[in-house]
Amino acid sequence: MARLVIASNRLILPSATDARAGGLAVAMREALRERGGIWFGWSGETEEQPAEAPRITTRGRVTYAAVDLTPEEHRLYYLGHANGTLWPLFHFRLGLMEYRRDAARVYLEVNRRFAKMLAALIQPDDLVWVHDYHLIPLCQELRRLGVTNRVGFFLHTPFPPAEVLIALPRHEALVEALCAYDLVGFQTEDGVRAFIGCVTELGHGIDLGNGEVTAFGRHARAAAFPVGIDTAGFAAQAEHASDSPETRRLDESLGGRMLIFGVDRLDYSKGIPQRFEAIDALLSDWPEHRAKFSYLQITPYSRGEVAQYRALRRQIEQLAGEINGRYAEFDWTPIRYVNRSFSRQTLAGFHRRARIGLVTPLRDGMNLVAKEFVAAQNPEDPGVLILSRFAGAAHELGAALLVNPIDADEMAAAMRRGLDMGHEERSERWRSMMEVLTRNTVATWSSGFLAALAATPRPAGYSPRRGGAESGSAQSAEGGPDGLLIKF
Repeated sequence: MARLVIASNRLILPSATDARAGGLAVAMREALRERGGIWFGWSGETEEQPAEAPRITTRGRVTYAAVDLTPEEHRLYYLGHANGTLWPLFHFRLGLMEYRRDAARVYLEVNRRFAKMLAALIQPDDLVWVHDYHLIPLCQELRRLGVTNRVGFFLHTPFPPAEVLIALPRHEALVEALCAYDLVGFQTEDGVRAFIGCVTELGHGIDLGNGEVTAFGRHARAAAFPVGIDTAGFAAQAEHASDSPETRRLDESLGGRMLIFGVDRLDYSKGIPQRFEAIDALLSDWPEHRAKFSYLQITPYSRGEVAQYRALRRQIEQLAGEINGRYAEFDWTPIRYVNRSFSRQTLAGFHRRARIGLVTPLRDGMNLVAKEFVAAQNPEDPGVLILSRFAGAAHELGAALLVNPIDADEMAAAMRRGLDMGHEERSERWRSMMEVLTRNTVATWSSGFLAALAATPRPAGYSPRRGGAESGSAQSAEGGPDGLLIKF
């Protein structure tokens, strides 16, 4: 079995607990332990003069290779181009997209530096798996260094169609960089179609059918690989947590009221202000539900250095205060808004206690919170999932109450229906969704992607690697035939 090399923006070191690492990180670890290999990525630290080689930590058959960023790289590569330009673009939020040439330049420079360090660690038969929008140019840089391994890419966010992607200056360079991969994975078929459309419309490529394209002198394949969760593991965790001190405290504080539960990091893609407006509409249009439920929204702060996120925080806090001021009683407030992180086990217990899981992003690649809510439910008395039709999970969880997150009245009506829904309908909907989650787990996702990558032909057009990273036909850092690296 070929060794696995994973590259991701953030590296989860072996010292991190599974609760901190999250479900996807745990799945990556398991894939690495099974095959042996390397996990390469940013350490989360900044240094004025980072080392030229990654810091290596080995645990069993897995090597962790941690790389630092400079403060300027963190500001321009991570906060600037990755999260200030690509994140809003990929979530269809052009009004929030900011573009600066110096940030785009540093984004490419970081990927070039990462590629140089990673190439020195790659063995000839390794499978290389690159994750997410931070590292889109990484494969192109590896190819320039002579790497002929099979390299796959998985995008965890949505991918926009050509008419949206064209808003990005030098958008054709991004399409070209993606075509350097042998296999490009998306959460849904929508992402596959959008990518193929971008290749043919913006990259003048040819659609060969079955997800295969040729463009920029390369042959690549795109396919959907919906990310799953450890369904059985999370269900067991939720059952255990149902009697935890935190869950008991929550239950006692509710005083017999039903719980509507949402948990998201602070991000404008999650639609949290729209949820608050829907709570307002529910309490206004159906006053009989006042004091019959409490809505707990857990939202840890994120990306506080970015102005849009600071503005969003102020907006949400203001909305929560206004709605609570309008409807609260001396012994009840409709919205509990909490801005700190909780362990996965604690959240699993809260999911299990909830009558409604409110998962309404404006746009999301998948959204694993929706799947965790379903897995956490008590089979004897399951709750109701209200899910945005613009989340990737909606393609699999059609038995949820699907809503347009822009429409506060539609969400309010769905919440009213969920609060009033009978046991038989709740159980039937839950069983339908649980069947999907049992079949499509995080393990089947990772094994399916790696099997598809291993089945792709080895890239043509490069001399086989013989030794270190400097061998092969590296191109000038200022350009070359691929045309991605442009002088600014």
